[in-house]
Amino acid sequence: MTIQRTSAQENHSTNTNNLSDKNASSHKSGRWLWFWVAMSGIAMVSATAGALLAVSLTSTPLMQASLSADEAAVFDGDRISGSGLRFSELTRPVNILIMGMSVLPPDVRNPSGETKNLKYLPQVNSFDGLADVMLLIKFDPEKKKLVMLSIPRDTRTQIDGHGFKKINSANVFGGPALTAKTVSNLVNGVGIDRYIRINVLGVGKLIDALGGVTVYVPKDMKYQDDSQHLYINLKKGKQHLNGDQALQLLRFRRDENGDIGRIQRQQMVMRALMEQSLNPALVTQLPKVLNVVKEHIDTNLTLEELGALVGFGLRTNRSNMQMLMLPGQFGQQGGYWIPDSQRINSMVAQHFEVETDSTPQVVNPASLRIAIQDSTGSDKANLRPLITALEKSGYTNVYVAKSWGEPLEVTHIVAQQGDGSSAESIRNTLGIGEVRVESTGNLGSDISIQVGKDWLQHREILENPVQP
Repeated sequence: MTIQRTSAQENHSTNTNNLSDKNASSHKSGRWLWFWVAMSGIAMVSATAGALLAVSLTSTPLMQASLSADEAAVFDGDRISGSGLRFSELTRPVNILIMGMSVLPPDVRNPSGETKNLKYLPQVNSFDGLADVMLLIKFDPEKKKLVMLSIPRDTRTQIDGHGFKKINSANVFGGPALTAKTVSNLVNGVGIDRYIRINVLGVGKLIDALGGVTVYVPKDMKYQDDSQHLYINLKKGKQHLNGDQALQLLRFRRDENGDIGRIQRQQMVMRALMEQSLNPALVTQLPKVLNVVKEHIDTNLTLEELGALVGFGLRTNRSNMQMLMLPGQFGQQGGYWIPDSQRINSMVAQHFEVETDSTPQVVNPASLRIAIQDSTGSDKANLRPLITALEKSGYTNVYVAKSWGEPLEVTHIVAQQGDGSSAESIRNTLGIGEVRVESTGNLGSDISIQVGKDWLQHREILENPVQP
């Protein structure tokens, strides 16, 4: 017993010494870890500061428009980023209106040689044309969320002093201030803090500066418009696109959904760009990126504010990035997108936190329009058990829509109208898939289920359960 007790004591002593050594080593490792974390943070701040300083010393001002006092007052001028070492940190929720400008080459002329009556000068590097892309983006540091609302360029709305027009013409009539005012009125008074206008040449150069983008082209695309120097020739499939090729994908409209289909492709490209830009080192490339596109950008953001927005975007979890589209439907005449005021109010109340008079409604599963889009290429009979599972849970308005072109490993449950809670409930019902709040699904649906290979595996498990 004595020997055993002594041996135990020796072991305890040895273990204690080893533990002390490990703790000492751990403390040293911990000190080194925090030292390197601190140094990395200082390096990142220094890199960001250096990037912004380099741009401020070498570039022309990013704001190229001259706003009157009344026009400037349309935007909230309060500071959105910190000061001192926190200059690159976003300090409050902020709404940014982004406009992609339609810019035509200067040789757009009638057969007589006269410039066509386009209501604006067809200059390559102009910001005076139609806003063919319109996004309202909310950066929310409090909820660590990024919300993008796509507004179709053909949306019929009232423009002050000009009556009911397509919303993309607001920039022609009154520049960014009138456009911001028009958008705010359309979306139930959402405040707009800043704007960015970028023309079509700038978008191509921006994508090139980011190294291109890998995306799935949903189908063969071929189109030619000599008047716009627009030549589109893309093949279906997953591929890495340079700036010019990405522009072809973004500008293609020759399908059954017209401009709405183009918005869906824009969301696909934006998500792909966000996912490939996870590397925080992108901040250090800010001078290169801005120097490439500075001539093609007009914004009332300061360089510090722009850096804060980029930094926030890089830190945002992709599951907290939501992409919506203005609710509405195609009009019978004039090629208009007719906004749905009731659904707009519900959407902005949920995602932009605008107060409304209406009481939030509890969503009845039977009222949800659920589209099934197969991506596996398998027999339609494989979808029957999925539909049955939904119907048993009360989702009775289910229909099979056009197949999803991109083969998916994981099923996407798309909250087409922004109702992420209902999409999550469906995911829990099925036990598979990932929720995406975006507008890439079937246009007539509330929720689109883009069926991936995980459903085939899940179905096999359901039909052949493991015996105990």
